[in-house]
Amino acid sequence: MESGRITLTGLADNPMQVEVKLDDGTLWKNIIVPEKAKVAETLAEFRGNYVYNLLDDHVRRFNAEVPQFVQWDDHETTNNWFPGGVIDERNPRFKQYSVTSHDLLAAYAKRAFGEYTPIRFDVHDHERIYRAFGYGPSLDIFMLDERSYRGPNSENRQETLSAETAFLGTPQVQWLKRALLNSRATWKVLASDMPLGLQVPDILGFEAWANGDGPALGRELELADLLRFLKYNAIKNVVWLTADVHYAAAHLYDPTQAQFTDFNPFWEFVAGPLHAGTFGPNKLDNTFGPQVKFLSIPPDLKPNRPPSDGLQFFGMVKVSGTDEVMTVSLHNLRGEKLYSIDLNPEV
Repeated sequence: MESGRITLTGLADNPMQVEVKLDDGTLWKNIIVPEKAKVAETLAEFRGNYVYNLLDDHVRRFNAEVPQFVQWDDHETTNNWFPGGVIDERNPRFKQYSVTSHDLLAAYAKRAFGEYTPIRFDVHDHERIYRAFGYGPSLDIFMLDERSYRGPNSENRQETLSAETAFLGTPQVQWLKRALLNSRATWKVLASDMPLGLQVPDILGFEAWANGDGPALGRELELADLLRFLKYNAIKNVVWLTADVHYAAAHLYDPTQAQFTDFNPFWEFVAGPLHAGTFGPNKLDNTFGPQVKFLSIPPDLKPNRPPSDGLQFFGMVKVSGTDEVMTVSLHNLRGEKLYSIDLNPEV
């Protein structure tokens, strides 16, 4: 019997249960506060989701010892939200909401996010979350926002770029291209809150870039444009760190295996979540030719594995100060190294 435990959660749209019966018959008991007993709909309730995590001694110690660059996820607001959207009868949690406007929920969520996460906001745009950080001559990090400027979720099969196919959105894409062109760092790391080639389903179609096998369509057109830009401007040593899906993986994107081929090969590393139910693996989309080089979970995983199963993961990236080799490793909850690769910089 477990009692009096805090289950860490960034899920503002997922009320906590007092008890959860595990597969072995034991009960996991959670500490419940009013803000975690229902979906978050008010500013106070969104704030309460952050406060809840801070009740845990380990989280407070982690926050005190580990610098963090923070992105926001859909669950900081409500599952799979997009600007202009609404929570309707197709959503399994529809009856739990009295506020159904994505925009209103997101306004409260962003306010709480800004109050409880360490972000230095842009002086010219206090609403902007995307930003860049420099680590001397070896590394630049580009933090993306794939939630605030996207078009609506859909079947994602449009044949031309438009406001409906936006994922980063034109201003953010233009900022990113300028920043990459101006970067003199050896390595350029793109921190993407969603994966590139993994299919993430939604009740309206698809939630991420990918939309199923075939040529670049829908949101993939924006990604294809960015990858082509990197190739023709000779921007080298670009690595993607992505999240959203609930497992860890390493993917090599290979134009010789792709439907859209006008790009240079690159790596994507997925590492998440640190402390939430484990799901997956998601289906790969062949548009950009991803090849699975490592997968942290079995292909027949039973959904929503608890943290007690040990299937939470994190990644580490180190850049050598001598030869600038980038070492990327993926680890389990105990810190054991599950996968590692050395990437040599292209001159």
